[in-house]
Amino acid sequence: MALQIQHFFDPATSTLTYVVHDPKTLDAIVIDPVWDYDAASGKLSTKSIDSVIAYLKENKLNPHYVLETHAHADHLSSSQLFKNFFPNIKVAIGERITEVQKTFKTVFNLSDVNTNGKDFDLLLKENDVLEAGSIKIKTLFTPGHTPACASYLIDDALFTGDAIFMPDSGTGRCDFPQGSAEALYSSVTEKIYSLPEKTRIFVGHDYQPENRELRFQTSVQEQKEKNIQLSAKVKKADFIRFRQERDATLSAPKLLYPSLQVNIRAGHLPAPESNGVSYLKLPLRK
Repeated sequence: MALQIQHFFDPATSTLTYVVHDPKTLDAIVIDPVWDYDAASGKLSTKSIDSVIAYLKENKLNPHYVLETHAHADHLSSSQLFKNFFPNIKVAIGERITEVQKTFKTVFNLSDVNTNGKDFDLLLKENDVLEAGSIKIKTLFTPGHTPACASYLIDDALFTGDAIFMPDSGTGRCDFPQGSAEALYSSVTEKIYSLPEKTRIFVGHDYQPENRELRFQTSVQEQKEKNIQLSAKVKKADFIRFRQERDATLSAPKLLYPSLQVNIRAGHLPAPESNGVSYLKLPLRK
C-alpha cells in the first residue's frame, strides 16, 4: 500500500497537521489539527481546519480517526469540529493523557474536567495497532515533552508530534509538568532510533530556523546523524544537562493556558455559563 501523506502548516503556531490516506480504499486519518484562536479577542476561527476539510471532501476520503500526539500547549485542537462533517469520526490519544488531565485539573482548579480520559473516544495503549479501514497505525509511547506523548507508525512513516523536530531544530522542550529530559532521551534513542534507518519521520512543528523554507519530513538516519541536540552520538547525561539548561531560558508558549484547558477536554470547550458563553481561566502569578 502506497500511502498518501498531505501536510498542512499553520504559520501562527508553526504546527503541522497531516492527512494520511490509502488512495485505493480512500480510508484516511487526521493527525494534530489546529483550531485558530486569537488570544487578544478570544475569537475562534476555522481557517486551518477548513483547508483540511476541503482536502478530505475533494478527494472523497473517509476519515476514521483524528489522532492527537499529546495535549498540545501551543495551539487549540480542532478535533471535535470534524464530527460536524464526518459524524462517524473518532478522536484518539495515548492512554497516559489521564496523567496530564489530573495535573492540569489541579493547576486550573477545574471542577468539570474528567480525569479518566472519557472525553476522548478512544485511549490507545502502547504497541496497539489501530485499524482505520485499510490503514494500520501502531502506537509508540514517546514521553518526555509530556508524559502522555505518543508517536504513530504507519507503514514506513512515523508521526512524532513534539518529541523530535527537524534535525536543525532538535527536540521538544521538557519543562512542562511531568516532562522529563531523561524520558525523552530514552524515547528517541530506544524507540525512534531503533526503527529502520529509512523510516520517514513527519514532525509536529517546524520553526524554520534562519528563515529557511518549510520542512516537515526527515528520516531516522538523518536524525541519528544530524540532529543538533540528540544525534545518535550524544550521551544521556549531556542531553539532560543541555535540555534542562536550554528549557530554563524558554518563555511559556503564547497559547499555553487556553490550549491546555481545551486540549485536556479532547478539544471540547468549557461548558457555557448562564449567559451562553464559554470562558477560559487565567491563573495569576505573584
